[in-house]
Order: sequence, then structure tokens, then C-alpha cells
Amino acid sequence: MTTAESDKPFKVAEHRRERRSVRSAIKAGDDSPTVRLFGNPWASDKDGKQWLGDRHPDLMRK
Repeated sequence: MTTAESDKPFKVAEHRRERRSVRSAIKAGDDSPTVRLFGNPWASDKDGKQWLGDRHPDLMRK
């Protein structure tokens, strides 16, 4: 249940954001940020989650 064709644009953007953050931390002399701040798979377009709400209770049954 996804609408995205691929994860590639999300991964490219997240890696770019991570590299930019690491470069700025190095310039400032700070510790590099943790890897867990970037690339959360649950926030991607292709995570497979879809909000069904109250419209389709038959799909929500176990």
C-alpha cells in the first residue's frame, strides 16, 4: 500500500542532509550528529503506511 515508485529520491535527500550536517559540525569543531537523525524509513514515501480512518472498518479487522 504505497504510492511512491521508489525510495531513491528520499534516500538521496536524506544522505545529502546528513553530509551537509556532518560538514557543518566538522567546521564548527563539534561532534558529528548521530546517524539515527537521518533516513528514518518510517518517514519515507514508500513506508507502506496509509491512513484509512473510519471509512473502511472492514479493512482494519484482524
